[in-house]
This record gives sequence, structure tokens and C-alpha cells, in this order.
Amino acid sequence: MKDRDALRSALLAWYDAQARDLAWRVGPADRRAGVRSDPYRVWLSEVMLQQTTVPHATPYFLSFTQRWPTVSDLAAVEDGDLMAAWAGLGYYARARNLLACARAVAHDHGGVFPDTEEALRALPGVGAYTAAAVAAIAFDRAANVVDGNVERVMSRLFAVETPLPDAKPELKALAGDLVTDERPGDWAQALMDLGATVCKPKGPLCDRCPVSAWCAAFKGGAPETYPRKTKKADRPRRHGVAYLLSRGEEVALVRRPPKGLLGGMLGLPTSDWRAAPYDDAEAVAAAPVAAAWRDLGAVEHVFTHFSLTLRVFGADGANAGDFVWTPREGLAALPSVFLKAARAAERLL
Repeated sequence: MKDRDALRSALLAWYDAQARDLAWRVGPADRRAGVRSDPYRVWLSEVMLQQTTVPHATPYFLSFTQRWPTVSDLAAVEDGDLMAAWAGLGYYARARNLLACARAVAHDHGGVFPDTEEALRALPGVGAYTAAAVAAIAFDRAANVVDGNVERVMSRLFAVETPLPDAKPELKALAGDLVTDERPGDWAQALMDLGATVCKPKGPLCDRCPVSAWCAAFKGGAPETYPRKTKKADRPRRHGVAYLLSRGEEVALVRRPPKGLLGGMLGLPTSDWRAAPYDDAEAVAAAPVAAAWRDLGAVEHVFTHFSLTLRVFGADGANAGDFVWTPREGLAALPSVFLKAARAAERLL
């Protein structure tokens, strides 16, 4: 790119003045003073942010780092405790990968994160993006860190006509051309901040943008139309039944299989989730034990790849079989889909 150095200087100067104050971040002034980012905190924040927003992830990050201040502390936690702490942060596969990675760092690397992209990629559950982010932000490696914010900035800066997701390789290459050995950690975070606070998905604040002079989409007059996108297919819908089996002040839970959606988590017993709705007879037939089941309504829940309509049936289970009986106040730690079902059911019990 022509005038690459000028563009970089403008964005880094803006970042020096406007950097977000984030719980896991060492700000640009402190970095220039020699304060280094903690790789554990960088890694943990990046994993949390893969499926949620900064405001939502921040209290989780603060809780995690208070309970487990080092990666070795996290590595020693019981699986169930980690899963409960993760509830509300998205796919639980990420939590299982988080724990596997922490244990690998603790056991195989003496509790110290490796400092190169290649070595970071070799850790369990660490993909290309996370490895680049930790390498750049924690170790000042000249890594190309490309998330959704950076893709949006690149698509507008260069007016890329190829729609997402096909444009991803092109956008990554364009971002890579802007990476140098000068302040790579700050550069990565500056691009992220620009996308999050100025180059927004809707209503980009071009009058506040430090790099608008280089932006082809801005010059074209329609920056909000980038990135181009292929129309998404409709999200499929599945149907299932959840069962709230009560025994006094306790509720029956089951441990889900270790693999798959919500793997390893405690949850309400459920039927299979399928394309066709369950009628009353099918719902009772799929129940975990024979009981006087009654219909308690339904809840809706949206996962990344499908929507779920979950009917809820309730019954008294005083003499029922092999469950993890849990006090009602303990239901708050359930994955959100089961918590939603339990709360809906308890309103009608």
C-alpha cells in the first residue's frame, strides 16, 4: 500500500490517545514504559471474546482471574467447576479446550506460555487467530491478528468487493501487508479498537476515523455497505423436550456426554433434539422415568447453528432413579438453555 507508514503512524497515534481501558489490557503508555502484557490474561480474554462482547466477557474475566490468577491455578481446577464458571459464555467446547490448554501449559511448559505463533498453535484448542493475538499482544511478535473487526476495517479500507466469507483470505493478506516489527502488539489492538469503536458494522463514524484519508470505501461514499456479504441460509429449527423432575426442594439433573453440544455439563434431562415437534404422547414416552408428567409450556433458545423450541414437562420424582439431585438455588449455574427451561417451568409448578 502506498503511504503505509503514514497510515500506520496515524492509527497508532490515535490508539495512543483513544485506547479502550480493558480489564486484560496493558495500555500503550504503560507498554512504552516497559510493562509487559501477561500472556495468560491475553489468552484468557481472547478465548472468552470469541463468542461474546467486551461488556459481557469482562465480569467473567474478572471472576476467573480472581479465582485462578495464573494458568497453573486454572489447570488445577475440576472440570465441573470450570464448566459452571463458564456458563453463559458460549459453546462449552471452548471451556474444555481452555482447560486442556491450561493443563498443557502447566504440565508441558512449566506454567509459561510459549512465545511464538508456531509453538502457541501446538497447544490444545489454540487456533490461528488466538496464537497470533497472544504472540503479538503478549510477546510483541509481528503477527497478523485478524478478527471480525479487522476484517471490516480491511474491507472498507480497500473497498473489497468479494463477499464474506469468501473474502477472508484476501482480507487477511491485506491486513498482513500492514504488519511490521514496530509495536505489533499495539498495532493489533489499535485495529481492533478502530473496528469496535469507529468503523462500526452499522453507522461507521467516518468523521472520527484517523485513517479515512486512506479509505477507499469512504471515498466511494458508501462505507456502510462493506464488507459485502453472501446471504445467509435460514437457521434450521430443532425441537425437544426438557424434564423438570422435582423432589421437595431438589431438582433432578443429568451429566451430559463429554462430546457434543453442552458436553460434560449438568443439565435437565431431555429428549433427543430433532426436526419435528413432539406431541404430548411422544414427550411422555421420551421422559427419563415413568411419572405423572404435565405440560409446563415451552421456551425458545438460539444456538449459533440452529434454533431450538424446547417443550418443558414437570413431575414429582420422589422415588425416581439415578440423577444428580440439586437444590433449586443451584440451578443458576446451569447452561442458559436449561436455566431458561427451569425458570419457565417453576413459574407454573
